[in-house]
Amino acid sequence: MHNAEGISGELDRTSRTAMYVQLREILRSHITTKLTPGAALPSERDLSLRFGVARMTVRQAIDALVAEGVLDRIVGLGTFVSRPKLDLQMKLTSYSEEMQRRGMVPDARVLSFELIGASAYLAREMQIDEGTPVVRFRRLLLADQEPMSVDENYIVASRVPGIVDGPPPASLYQVLSERYGLIMEWGEDTIEATAASPSTARLLNVEMGSPLLKIQRHAYVAKSVVDYSVSYYRADRYKLWVPLQRPGVRSPRRYSSQRFQAP
Repeated sequence: MHNAEGISGELDRTSRTAMYVQLREILRSHITTKLTPGAALPSERDLSLRFGVARMTVRQAIDALVAEGVLDRIVGLGTFVSRPKLDLQMKLTSYSEEMQRRGMVPDARVLSFELIGASAYLAREMQIDEGTPVVRFRRLLLADQEPMSVDENYIVASRVPGIVDGPPPASLYQVLSERYGLIMEWGEDTIEATAASPSTARLLNVEMGSPLLKIQRHAYVAKSVVDYSVSYYRADRYKLWVPLQRPGVRSPRRYSSQRFQAP
């Protein structure tokens, strides 16, 4: 964390503009010209002393920048310059392809790759009988060595005989397509907000209870669910982008009807 004395600019106490608004703009200028994403902001106390205002005024200025997405406040750690959020576009392409398109280096850490019996919950989601052998493939996905999401994929074992006898695939969809002839044709996503459990928080390097985007996906070949997955994305690194189009009206841009990231 750098010293508040290094922040240039002064408050005009004769101005009709509220003190917190003036301070907000001073901080905004300092953030955009002097700081990098992830950099820590001086404490409220230091800022209060530097500008000669009450901590409530400092808090109002910071709150406004947090609301705009310029700053992130992490309980117990401090306030930091927000990192750019990746738009989570809905499309059936691989995670590796998507990160490379953004100029980032993708990587994955395999957490489990095994055969399990389908629980009642999995059986319902995958439209199979409870206890049916299922391949569970759980990974931590990274970009530029930073954790981005935890992905859990489930595939009916009879559709992919022998897959767990070898090493975990680098690209699941590529193996499904090239080795087993399973090409995902369409899919459905359910997206909701959730809080990071202790285990997921450790993997994603966030505070327990931090907001996450939870995406449950059913990917189909014909009318059969081939891949059911649950993904937990860091809400501080992703924003959801969904194109909308009025039925019967042709879009001036070339949007596909199904756009979501797949493993």
